[in-house]
Amino acid sequence: MLIGINAQKLFITQDYRNAGISRYIGQLVRHLPGVPGPERYRLYTNQHIRRWPGVEGPRLSVVSTPLPTTQPVLRILWEQTVLPILALRDGVDLLHCPLNVRPVACRTPVVLTIHDLTFVQFPDRFHPLKQRYLTSLTRYSARRAERILADSGATKRDVEAIFQIPPSRVDVVYPAVDPDFRPYAGADATDKDAVAAFRRRRGLPDRFVLYLGTLEPRKNVDKLVEAYAAVVERGLPHGLVLAGGKGWNYQAIFRAIERHGLGDRVVVPGYVDRAEQPLWYNAAELFVYPSQYEGFGLPALEAMACGVPVVTSNTSSLPEVVGNAGATVDPTDVAALSETMLAILQDQSRAGAMRQAGRRQAAEFTWQRTAQACVAAYRRAAAPASRGHGGEAGRRHLGHVHRSAAGRFHPAPPAQGPVDSGRDGPRQVAG
Repeated sequence: MLIGINAQKLFITQDYRNAGISRYIGQLVRHLPGVPGPERYRLYTNQHIRRWPGVEGPRLSVVSTPLPTTQPVLRILWEQTVLPILALRDGVDLLHCPLNVRPVACRTPVVLTIHDLTFVQFPDRFHPLKQRYLTSLTRYSARRAERILADSGATKRDVEAIFQIPPSRVDVVYPAVDPDFRPYAGADATDKDAVAAFRRRRGLPDRFVLYLGTLEPRKNVDKLVEAYAAVVERGLPHGLVLAGGKGWNYQAIFRAIERHGLGDRVVVPGYVDRAEQPLWYNAAELFVYPSQYEGFGLPALEAMACGVPVVTSNTSSLPEVVGNAGATVDPTDVAALSETMLAILQDQSRAGAMRQAGRRQAAEFTWQRTAQACVAAYRRAAAPASRGHGGEAGRRHLGHVHRSAAGRFHPAPPAQGPVDSGRDGPRQVAG
């Protein structure tokens, strides 16, 4: 079986473009050929990736476009017009579209990955034209895909409810944490020296609380500043580092810093280079990620992999990510957030236990398991019994949409496939 993968958003350079969806595609396709089976893979890449030494091989090939598809409008046009023609020309049996949207006129069966539905849950955070495009095309794509891969049980439930998709057509395939996210504390002297040198170079306080992500209201960073102000009032010496690029309406965060007189206690370094992210986590004493909504919440997982205690929200996918290893709170409850931060910062025994538990939890999320779950979904999509679930048949098969209760989710062992923990506890996701 030849599987085509739309890799237009893939970059292999070490810069800002190799983040988010690029990292997801890159790690996935690196590990897919390692899953035993007859599948072969063809990546349809942008003009910057003509060859991929060390990754290309007997089961994986690269087809690059000469067009400048790094420009969003041209990329969309290429995906809608050229990609389906290439899939037919190359005899692709299944086309994986890893970012929400499939070609409208495509005769090749499609597996679609939906990472989150932020554009539906928070429409005011997007340009109106972009929001309408994403909502309408993702709905169309979801209803016509053979199978849908969701990054979490929370995203699976959102897809089923918002787009009226039968639960049997949606698989949970968790992303994973990259291997360079690891603890430096307790490692060799070189690692410890690297963290100390990094802290000096960046002018960071000896003890600090870290947030790493986009600075925008959806991430609740202004509420984190308010909670931190209460920590300062209790006399703790820790600084607060808000690392990440400025997003929509970031000014509210700086107003909160000014309102509480925290200008000399809060460090805002701006965008953080991917290569340095493990150092930021390792230099911190506590990681706080009070986001209102995440399709997966990778920063919380990365922090745990680095051995840092994590406080995050009890909403969307975040309880799935941290499991019992992290502390979860209502992201709108500033008092609860500050009290939880204080409790961990003042209790070294609890913090140490969270470090150990976090490392064990993060170790459950590997790219090998992601690739195995993805291949299992490919095979289900290619099975004769699954054909016809998309398209018109899929639109007719709406019925009752399953809504499981909020709870904790854990990555499944490779042999079991995705797990959805609902009202009746863990169960096998229908496939």
